Amino acid sequence: MSPSSWASLLLLLTCPGPLLAQTPVPAPLPPGRPGRIAPATQPVIGRVVDEATKEPLPGATVVFPDLKQATSSGPDGSFRFTNLPRGRFLMQVRFVGYNTVVKTVDTGAGQPLDIALTTAATEIGQVIVTGVSASTEMRRSPVPTTVVDRTQLNQAAASNAVDAIAHTPGIAQITTGAAISKPVIRGLGSNRVITLNNGARQEGQQWGDEHGIEIDEYAIDRAEIIKGPGSLLYGSDGMAGVVNFLAPDPVEEGKILGTLAANHQTNNNLQGYSLMNAGNLNGFNWLVRGSGKVAGNYQNRYDGRVYNSGFRELDGNGYVGLNKSWGYSHLTFNSFNQKLGLVEGERDEATGRFLRLVNVGGDAVAETPVTDADLRGYRLEVPQQQINHLRIGTDNSFILGQSRVTLNVGWQQNLRRELGDVLAPEEPSLYFQLRTLDYAARYFLPEMNGWSTTLGLSGMRQENMNKGVEFLIPAYRLLDGGVFAVTKKTFGNLDLSGGLRYDMRRITADALYLDAGTEQPVPAGEGEEKFGGFTSNFRNVSGSIGGAYSVTEKLLLKANVSRGFRAPNIAELGSNGIHEGTIRYELGDAKLKAETSLQLDGGVSYTTDHLSLSVDGFRNQIQNYIFPERVADAVSEDGDPIFRYTQGNARLAGGEVTLDIHPHPLDWLHFENSFSMVRALQFNQPAGQKYLPFIPADRLQSTVRVNFRKLGGSRLGNLYARAGLEHTFRQDRFFSAFETETGTPGYTLVNVGLGSDVVNADTKTLFSLYLTANNLFDVGYQSHLSRLKYAAYNVSNGRTGVFNMGRNVSVKLVVPLAFN
Repeated sequence: MSPSSWASLLLLLTCPGPLLAQTPVPAPLPPGRPGRIAPATQPVIGRVVDEATKEPLPGATVVFPDLKQATSSGPDGSFRFTNLPRGRFLMQVRFVGYNTVVKTVDTGAGQPLDIALTTAATEIGQVIVTGVSASTEMRRSPVPTTVVDRTQLNQAAASNAVDAIAHTPGIAQITTGAAISKPVIRGLGSNRVITLNNGARQEGQQWGDEHGIEIDEYAIDRAEIIKGPGSLLYGSDGMAGVVNFLAPDPVEEGKILGTLAANHQTNNNLQGYSLMNAGNLNGFNWLVRGSGKVAGNYQNRYDGRVYNSGFRELDGNGYVGLNKSWGYSHLTFNSFNQKLGLVEGERDEATGRFLRLVNVGGDAVAETPVTDADLRGYRLEVPQQQINHLRIGTDNSFILGQSRVTLNVGWQQNLRRELGDVLAPEEPSLYFQLRTLDYAARYFLPEMNGWSTTLGLSGMRQENMNKGVEFLIPAYRLLDGGVFAVTKKTFGNLDLSGGLRYDMRRITADALYLDAGTEQPVPAGEGEEKFGGFTSNFRNVSGSIGGAYSVTEKLLLKANVSRGFRAPNIAELGSNGIHEGTIRYELGDAKLKAETSLQLDGGVSYTTDHLSLSVDGFRNQIQNYIFPERVADAVSEDGDPIFRYTQGNARLAGGEVTLDIHPHPLDWLHFENSFSMVRALQFNQPAGQKYLPFIPADRLQSTVRVNFRKLGGSRLGNLYARAGLEHTFRQDRFFSAFETETGTPGYTLVNVGLGSDVVNADTKTLFSLYLTANNLFDVGYQSHLSRLKYAAYNVSNGRTGVFNMGRNVSVKLVVPLAFN
């Protein structure tokens, strides 16, 4: 679709009154009527009950997501808000074991709200805040979105934030051991996925596959995942989708709460601890959390303990601010600090043991086999990474008469050091300092003729410096900005939404010259050129339009078409050096064009008392797809293969099928199944290069789960048990040219879990305990997306590369705290 066609569509969507019908604009409504927003003069009250028994449901959570205000129902099921703005806002009511209720509430109506919850057959009524202009019921959004909630996160055994969501249908992860994971959405990852930390863009060195996500796993209350171009609201880099890691709901007025969490995992002796305190006193609210992790070398049946695969992590995060009738304003902070070993995988030819570099005196270095003592404990050796990520920001929402404005501004600094010299283990070889100022503003127009329209702008300014003694990418500055408009309306059973965005991005890279003997930087003209300076400009249009149609209460149809784009990153434009993480010499091309995509999504879901079935399919056509191509027979001075970034056209297609059988009236029993697949091709390529690299294999997951909200007269609540089978099929569609990839055998893992809340006589939770066993039968396997798969050959067992983690038993304890 041409830019002029997109502009015509935007005019149609954002100005429906004049174009669709000559309807005069109504006068502003008086206070207390829908569409008028003014300070509330009376509290919003209500009661939550069981629809069947009419018994009250104490402890139900009631949330207004766009206002960041929440409360819980009392012993008689009643709830009360005293400080809400007047207007129409989405309210969500949820309670464990019941279907979530979502409704739009006029906070100035003065009428009590009676909320009746039904026993849950499956999770419906979820609210999403990602990929839409304002909070929206997920079933009403045509954009394919998945939510991973706190319950699912607690029941998982993960070693980092991405690992915790990677078993979601359509989601995978590129891994480098236990500490490093990058999300992959429907076959696309790296810079094609935007990561958000509580709605704010996370900017580390996103271009590296071996660069993890700098987010505290314990700080995540839920994750929302957009499976499709997210460029409309978030700009370049959202071509594959968006992952938004969200913090817990605000504490209700007048309460101070806390949580203590502890986790131990047996495979690598991981220990994790987190302490959180949050409160809300007369609208002044806060949340502060401190977390720490330490893990040793993980193990599997073929490698034993994997040398130098441990990590350490120390994090702090939270916010402080005000929630009032005029809106809210929060000051946020996040500090992520991690040290991790990098697995090289070299082996002793005689014994097959891992090798380590040792300083044997002076400038002499030798490789020696590791001892059993080297594999125990939590010691980290070189090579290793040290990452420090700091973000300070503001999160604001202001009520302005009939409209609302949100403003987010943040400053973040990412320091990434790679230590690789055993003679100087504290001196960084590669050292990047990335500083980013990011901003996002949205203006929610008053509702007009049933249309809800939002205008916005977002962007960032970045500066990256090389402070090490080795150089892979040039120092650069990036300036990025975009404007957008989105709108939505309900026509009977059809929810229609769409929008447009225009972006500009400029990347300016600095030239660098090195002395031929010392490899130190010198003035221009006095040495060999390492990087040539350049300036690249990109402009593009992205857009989306789609609908969700409720054929009946049980049958839902969805369709969406979206255009995304991605500007090349600095590594693709300007690399010139050995990339230790990929074990190859990489060359960029400053003349690369921006990628553009056209994605079609369609889905159908059917829910009854006995089963829930959903089928989601997609087709994604990408122009100017960027990928590294081997330069034939070329090697660097050190013998590393040389790869140059180039472009072509590609197509990805596939989807997910999920089936949850919950035979009524046995609502405590679930048989959950999902199947995910992606097919990814490059056009006009020879046989060995026709498949895109690093595409996840097909995956089938089946789980039997039982849930009991209350077990007789015991002190156990929300008891669950599950047993699951995860089968990953053989991946024989791979980029085989130049030995870039190899095929990967299929494998089957069995995972089990058991957990419960322990409650007192008043049914208040004293603590929650979760026991999980992943890879119960200790299967030796390699994920196709594991970068350690391409480590050195092991003569002792005749296998190439390092294998994934073996059996891992996790024990997790969560203790809620309350203060007067």
